[in-house]
Amino acid sequence: MSSSPASSPEPSTTEPSTTEPSSPEPSPSGPLTTAQLAERAGVSVATVSKVINGRPDVAPATRARVEELIRDHGHRRQKRPARAAPVLELVFRQLRDSYALKIINGVQIVARKHRLAVVLSELQGRRTPTYGWVEDVLFRRPTGVIEVFSGLTDTQSGQLRSRGIPFVLVDSGGEPDHASPSVGASNWTGGLSAAHHLIQLGHRRIAVISGPEFAMASRARVDGYRAAMDTAGVPVDPALVRVGDFQTEGGHRHAVDLLRLPDPPTAVFACNDMQALGVYRAAAEAGLRIPDDLSVVGFDDLPAAHWAFPPLTTVRQPLTEMAATAATMAITLAEGRPLAQPRVELATELVIRASTGPPRDR
Repeated sequence: MSSSPASSPEPSTTEPSTTEPSSPEPSPSGPLTTAQLAERAGVSVATVSKVINGRPDVAPATRARVEELIRDHGHRRQKRPARAAPVLELVFRQLRDSYALKIINGVQIVARKHRLAVVLSELQGRRTPTYGWVEDVLFRRPTGVIEVFSGLTDTQSGQLRSRGIPFVLVDSGGEPDHASPSVGASNWTGGLSAAHHLIQLGHRRIAVISGPEFAMASRARVDGYRAAMDTAGVPVDPALVRVGDFQTEGGHRHAVDLLRLPDPPTAVFACNDMQALGVYRAAAEAGLRIPDDLSVVGFDDLPAAHWAFPPLTTVRQPLTEMAATAATMAITLAEGRPLAQPRVELATELVIRASTGPPRDR
């Protein structure tokens, strides 16, 4: 019998291990060891070890049974835990433009100080990683994981937590759960300042091109725009509100449609700089000059905003600082120290350049 000497003698029984929790066998108050997980799952210790370490050669039903036990009870290693690899895993929904470069630079600044390498992964546009990615992470056991404009399923979050692999979300692609540390920017304030700037210049027909509807940052920017319009007593024409995708092509497509309206906008707030550049192209194709015929405001303050012609007025999002903060949080958790706060929001700033001016009299 494998019970500890301090336990009371257990009655002889041939009942299967799937009995109700009220069975005579005492339930451990803390996390289960590998051996205890194996006993409860009805599999070998080797099989449980494969699941814990992200090995692929386990039947899906068996893996699900073991993972459920780990989620419900936790896991405690009987031996000294394996050291985490000196790596920060940086995961992008999509690797594109200088947005990703700013994030990478911020993570690397912190990683170098702690003698850590940075590994990049791309989800090819998916909102959550695949199961294969999770297996790879469990096998590599990085010091920490940083998810950019994406997220994890509840199961994936539980898998990383149960293995002691900390993760932090940056510019989260959705609403993070309360247990997931995250870093973002003051998107609502940024949207408010962009629209307020255009209203002060005298614009009333102000269009907005959002990002994907699932993105919390995108929704917050549009909400800020709506708040500024409402405060100024300017009605929001539904025809001027477009759902974008944060891509240049999407910004161009929506701007072409907006400029063909019987009463087109005199200004466009694009909820990221890449969409704003698409608006520039649509304006040029329509024979309009910026800002004489159309004012444009972006969001992010990527290098392209400075080099656009005319230079783009935009809301600066501190991407490098956000990434550095997330890396510091991941390392703090890896060292077993608590975070001062699980959700960090950094300030945005309106940067006024030459793409905005008063509306032309019609």
